[in-house]
Amino acid sequence: MSKKTLIVIGNGMVGHHFLEQFCASPAAADFEIIVFGEEKQLAYDRVHLSEYFGGSSHADLAMGTLEWYSEQGIQLHLNEQVTGINREHRTLETPRGSYRYDELVLATGSYPFVPPIKGNDRPHCLVYRTLDDLDAIRASSEGARTGVVVGGGLLGLEAANALKSLGLEAHVVEFAPRLMPVQLDADGGALLRHKIEELGVQVHTEKATTAITEGEDARLRMSFSDQSFLETDLIVFSAGIRPQDALARASGLEIGERGGIVIDNHCTTSDPHVHAIGECALWEQKIFGLVAPGYTMARTLSAALNGDQETAFTGADMSTKLKLLGVDVGSIGDAHAQTPGARNIRFNDEQAGHYRRMVISEDGKTLLGAILVGDNSHYDTLLQYALNGITLPENPETLILPESQGGAPALGPDALPETASICSCHNVTKGDICGAIDAGCSDLGSVKAETKASTGCGGCTALLKNVVDSELEKRGVEVSKDLCEHFPYSRQELFHIVKVNGIRTFRTLISQHGKGHGCDICKPAVASILATCWNEHILATDHVPLQDTNDTFMANMQKNGTYSIVPRIPGGEITPDKLITLGEVAKEYDLYTKITGGQRVDLFGATLSQLPEIWEKLIAAGFETGHAYGKSLRTVKSCVGNTWCRYGVQDSVGMAIRLEDRYKGLRAPHKVKMAVSGCTRECAEAQSKDFGVIATENGWNLYVCGNGGMRPRHADLFATDLSDEELIRTIDRVVMFYVRTADRLQRTSVWMENLEGGLEYLKQVVLEDSLGIGAELEEHMEGIVGTYQCEWKTAVEDPEKRKRFREFVNAPSQRDPVQEWTVERGQRRPVLESA
Repeated sequence: MSKKTLIVIGNGMVGHHFLEQFCASPAAADFEIIVFGEEKQLAYDRVHLSEYFGGSSHADLAMGTLEWYSEQGIQLHLNEQVTGINREHRTLETPRGSYRYDELVLATGSYPFVPPIKGNDRPHCLVYRTLDDLDAIRASSEGARTGVVVGGGLLGLEAANALKSLGLEAHVVEFAPRLMPVQLDADGGALLRHKIEELGVQVHTEKATTAITEGEDARLRMSFSDQSFLETDLIVFSAGIRPQDALARASGLEIGERGGIVIDNHCTTSDPHVHAIGECALWEQKIFGLVAPGYTMARTLSAALNGDQETAFTGADMSTKLKLLGVDVGSIGDAHAQTPGARNIRFNDEQAGHYRRMVISEDGKTLLGAILVGDNSHYDTLLQYALNGITLPENPETLILPESQGGAPALGPDALPETASICSCHNVTKGDICGAIDAGCSDLGSVKAETKASTGCGGCTALLKNVVDSELEKRGVEVSKDLCEHFPYSRQELFHIVKVNGIRTFRTLISQHGKGHGCDICKPAVASILATCWNEHILATDHVPLQDTNDTFMANMQKNGTYSIVPRIPGGEITPDKLITLGEVAKEYDLYTKITGGQRVDLFGATLSQLPEIWEKLIAAGFETGHAYGKSLRTVKSCVGNTWCRYGVQDSVGMAIRLEDRYKGLRAPHKVKMAVSGCTRECAEAQSKDFGVIATENGWNLYVCGNGGMRPRHADLFATDLSDEELIRTIDRVVMFYVRTADRLQRTSVWMENLEGGLEYLKQVVLEDSLGIGAELEEHMEGIVGTYQCEWKTAVEDPEKRKRFREFVNAPSQRDPVQEWTVERGQRRPVLESA
């Protein structure tokens, strides 16, 4: 019996997923399979397309391999466009020949919508969809200063991030009154806009572009309906997508009024032998523009071709959890409260930049939808309440309040029913995960390999890990301490790998010891490890994509989008000349000035472009960066000691300066604070610091692992009556042991609490050298001390690094386009918005 022929038109993410599902099914044995793809590359991950500008190649993004297609017996035709379909004879045409099919799958996806604007076809007017498109954008960016994205939706903001990563001054032009109007409400959109403008991307809402012409000061000019204009060197259209239905339309298949190939619940079109899946398909007048619904369609169609009529496509959850330009955004279910009787609960913390909205049923028992901006830590819990119909608590507002304000803890894995959807991309439930574990999967990696969970968009990674860890612990299995899904190692093990193998870039580390492209967990953790091991400049090319905003611009971003300047003042000691310089700089740039709790001066209100200018003046006066933006040594606080105080028994200022000068270049898992008191009266409050030093008649007492803040911890006495050199050597060892063995973002206080053996074990390692690594720890610290550089001095002297601090070319230099100011107590401060 001869085999039938199955042809798939389209080799994108959904088309490839269908092939994976179908080839693993019994029906695959009855078919010869032929695949056509318009692009020259094999199917690749469009969800992580922007990583192409971060150094990823097609091979990094590829969904499969040519070997896999060959092993499955699939005839693969890349760079070959299907030009016509003859449904009567069941054939299709390409420039290279004619092919017959028995069953045809249309996975043709979508194409970018380019608004009908006069001049939209001019050179340097581009779209953001394929790798070829990205290559064109990269080529256009050569010699360019500015770039504009038309469209403020999800893809538009991704495109803006891409332009920014290419070193361009990025703008977003959106026709609607707010960003991401489909997912966010007015308050959420306003906060997202504020955060994005803080990052140096200028947003223009309610702008209708009427024409694109040649510019005067740039390549192009965009004219708007309100008579204003914007000049730019390149334009990227990302104003939405349209279903790629031209082939189906020409062949006479039923098409929706606004486009899209009409399908039934089994993904079959008006022709029983032609099927459609993904963004080209229209189900009940809906186009689904996310990968998860496309994957569900692919599984449904595979089941149908295997004779399964029970499995059906009945719609899809369109909830999304994103990180756009480093900003958390989440949208769940009925986010705009369209359900009759729906009620809203909002939490808006303007100081922290967090906005959360819950949409609940009229009886207050069911979560219908939610919006989150600035913090997605509540997303997984809210999503499970919405998807599984879990009854809300008596006070539902506790689900979005911070714990410090009575907020409820996150919904634990045990509270989820077996039917809870963990991974919507691959339709994996909690029950599926439990089944995989019962079948022999003993770690996160094997569960993912068995169920495919978290291999789509990756949004369920954290929840999946929690469920797997919980279920393994129930079964008495030791839980993996892997840093994340991309590295099968803890932070401590990664530190050892980097140090021993001399690895200096994230790409080398992940290619040799990890997998995938990395995430928001491992990237900054590896950045910290690389900085600790090799002390290279934080704006080195390979390190920039790994950093958060503060490290990227070497300044603390404030709530109004400006930055603070914090020069180092070792031990709090400062000369009159340096004080005068600080006053002059603050006066020249109209900066709000404050003495901090760590005995240094903080200058608030600098714009991004002013940072290099200000630091040039400060460096010329002898100041260095204070590392207030980094996970590093912040300050060494001191009293005046025996130099001035009648109770002082040691020179606390001199020791504080010595400690600060020694450890000022150190990068650590978290920030580190120190203090030195000249006597037991403890005016420097040393016992609330990570490392506290108190003078005695015979030397110094050392206290370790204290912590102020939200969960204060009194430091523990570690050693007594140390000489100057003994004190330095002991701190060297404790600091380096902490840096090597702490978990990511773990303060010394938490590290001590989690350290097996606690304080006594640490004393054995450091004071008794029980592990025989004392000399090695000291040597590593000497290396850090010997390679110190003031990061700001290096940055202002390097023209390429200075380019990162360029701002908006179309805004007058003396005007801040996003912030209003007032004067209070003789100093300028931002206008506070009314509650």
